[in-house]
Amino acid sequence: MDGCQAGLAAASVAAHPGPMSRRILVINPNSSASCTRGIADSLRPFATPAAPPFEVVSMPGGPPAIASWRDWYGVAEPLCRLVEAEPAAAYIIACVSDPGLEAVRTATTRPVIGPFRSAVAAALTRAERFGVIAFVDASKARQRRVLQSMGVEARLAATVALNLPMETLTDPLAARDALCDAARQLVAQGSDAVILGCAGMAAHRAAVEDAAGVPVIEPCQAAAVQAILATAAG
Repeated sequence: MDGCQAGLAAASVAAHPGPMSRRILVINPNSSASCTRGIADSLRPFATPAAPPFEVVSMPGGPPAIASWRDWYGVAEPLCRLVEAEPAAAYIIACVSDPGLEAVRTATTRPVIGPFRSAVAAALTRAERFGVIAFVDASKARQRRVLQSMGVEARLAATVALNLPMETLTDPLAARDALCDAARQLVAQGSDAVILGCAGMAAHRAAVEDAAGVPVIEPCQAAAVQAILATAAG
């Protein structure tokens, strides 16, 4: 067992057991245990006997959060090594700036899915314009680059950054009011749908949607749907 395998912390989200090569491996590239648990909890509704089981893992050697470009670039090679060592039917990089996505796709022939791209695709099926609740101000540039690569930057109504620590975001209540206020700001600026711009926000989706009055998209859930479709298509 190499360093990647030995260091993994996992939370299984399976409706049934299955071989490792059949699972969908969901990789949280930061070291936050509470963030990993929140991702796993958000995916439980998608665990069915008809779909590959989800396994959610974190990288203990990763940064506490993907907050800067240095964090974003720094996790690319560890993600590649992990994917090379861990067989799966598909992979989700569970960070809402899709770090290392292009690099990881060179490390496997299996589908590698970015949550932010998946969330944007989902938003565009629900709304003409959407808004993003970003993790920190530095997240905006990374997410804008994704929108530019997808050719949909003009569909972004606004972005609001929370600038809160990861452990505050993953607390059941500590960030709730700030998230709801941010969603209302985005709606006031023309957003017909809202994307939660950090995997640490996963547990707040329903409450934010109630507050905003528009569809709120949790990116790891959006990526889960894409992964199920990709594996079903072979």
